Amino acid sequence: MTMNTKRRVFLKGSLAAGTVGVAVGAGLLTPQAVIAAWDEKAFAAKSVDEALNAAMGMASNTASDAIKIKAPDIAENGAVVPVSVSTDMAGVESIALLAEGNATPLVATFELGEGAVPDVSTRIKMGKTADVIAVVKAGGKLHSARKSVKVTIGGCGG
Repeated sequence: MTMNTKRRVFLKGSLAAGTVGVAVGAGLLTPQAVIAAWDEKAFAAKSVDEALNAAMGMASNTASDAIKIKAPDIAENGAVVPVSVSTDMAGVESIALLAEGNATPLVATFELGEGAVPDVSTRIKMGKTADVIAVVKAGGKLHSARKSVKVTIGGCGG
């Protein structure tokens, strides 16, 4: 690449960045338009059933061996607990992840599009030793699995 070509690439990039900056400043591009919806009622719920009702429309669920939760048996630090949920169920619409011992148990929800692989991973906070609950909505019904996680150092103010 010659020096002249590098200069052109730099100038084009600068012009594009400047144009986006002007558009944001003028209110033509608003960052809020791409932010995911926040279900305040579900994430503020104080019980598992209340959170499930708000997030998934019902709380009644059936235990299922088809849901696999991967989480440590002992979490050295409750502030960062890696959790993965997968299932081979057909027609999965959404997956909710709850930490039963937290003051607000709902920690994550995942809405899955048609044809998406129902396999999600994240890191959650756990205030104390408790069950991690994965709830999968498939075919209009809720299915769940639990895994006990012992927390040695609390992540929610502990």
